[in-house]
Amino acid sequence: MSVDKETAVYSGIGHTNGSFITDRPGLELVRSRITSDIRTAVENAGADGVVVAMSGGIDSTVTAALAVEAVGSDRVLGLGLPCHKSEAAGVSEARTIADGFGIEFEEIQLRPVLEAFERTVADEIDDRESDADRPYERNHAVGNVTARLRMIAAYYAANRQRRLVLGTANRSELLLGYFTKYGDGAADRYPIGDLYKTEVRALAKRIGIPKRIVSKAPSAGFWADQTDADELGATYDVIDPLLQRLVDEGLTAGDAADILEVDRETARSIAWLCAETAHKRSIPATPGIADRAVE
Repeated sequence: MSVDKETAVYSGIGHTNGSFITDRPGLELVRSRITSDIRTAVENAGADGVVVAMSGGIDSTVTAALAVEAVGSDRVLGLGLPCHKSEAAGVSEARTIADGFGIEFEEIQLRPVLEAFERTVADEIDDRESDADRPYERNHAVGNVTARLRMIAAYYAANRQRRLVLGTANRSELLLGYFTKYGDGAADRYPIGDLYKTEVRALAKRIGIPKRIVSKAPSAGFWADQTDADELGATYDVIDPLLQRLVDEGLTAGDAADILEVDRETARSIAWLCAETAHKRSIPATPGIADRAVE
């Protein structure tokens, strides 16, 4: 299988630890390329800085750290955007990180906004009988609303302060469609979007992100106790090598599973997620009348 995706990082950077970039020279090249990309994007847009929604997790922490390197701490705004009580620790961590980076940080509680949405929109649309039989689907729908509310807040801040929004998705998440369309999938730039989760962890260690953040179980924070592994059916230690074989090398799910000695059902599930979420990685198509398709 194949997934079309241009990268801004991999070209010219060698792989010395399998096909993951985890060695010191490779990571320093990645670091330089990403910071240069952020700096250029800000300059080209005539922006005054960047906004990063910070959860206290590894992806947003690495993104914020690279942004500070790129444009300076005085031009980076961190936003803590909690919606559930379970996120209190993460937001506290994000504030601590922001203080350490010397960047401005604002915490905005989104729970009242979500509750207003549920009263005024969801209650009018939801089918109560269907919801009783499929509560998991409603959890996902509300989780997507939460992600979109966070991006509304980020873009409001960006608009008001002439900044760009930096997304925090990594390559693993993008290839799996593990993000909300027009939610955390909306951004002006994805600084770590070319890096598999495995590589983000290596880069985090390289730039000195605290161990407690690097080792934290990945979570989208949509609801209490939610984790990426539970949602995706495997950890990134399994997912990333599979994605490399499926996407970068174009192997079948069966061949990738055999090479990696991974359960074939898991490999097929990852391949299906990658294929079925391709629409999330492209802008909506037009009919292409008179060859006017927007590219």
